[in-house]
Amino acid sequence: MGQAALLAVLAVGTWWVFLGSDDERRVDPVSGSATGPYEVPQVVGCVLVLVVLVVAGTLVGPGWVAVVAVAVPFTAVWSWWARAHDDSGLWVVGSGLVLLGTVAGGALVAAVTRALRRRRVHNG
Repeated sequence: MGQAALLAVLAVGTWWVFLGSDDERRVDPVSGSATGPYEVPQVVGCVLVLVVLVVAGTLVGPGWVAVVAVAVPFTAVWSWWARAHDDSGLWVVGSGLVLLGTVAGGALVAAVTRALRRRRVHNG
């Protein structure tokens, strides 16, 4: 399996482990407002794993490949789930924001990884 395919599978797996199995909304008994389905620790854990995937992918290949291989499948699976669970149509906005966030965040992680690697190589 190629690097990009492996990163894609791991990105989808990351979504499933942290976010994909949670569709429960929490309702505040006082205000009646609903939140969720995700809790902060789930999202933080998911982001940290995605960062590790982009770092690893950037260390063994081009950073842009790592970013695309993580961001696109992650966004696709998130969008697939969101579309099936949203009656308002706002999943489209969420999907765009997830793609923007994963691409921008991934690009930043890849750039920092490359810079740190160059510095380490040049400084011996």
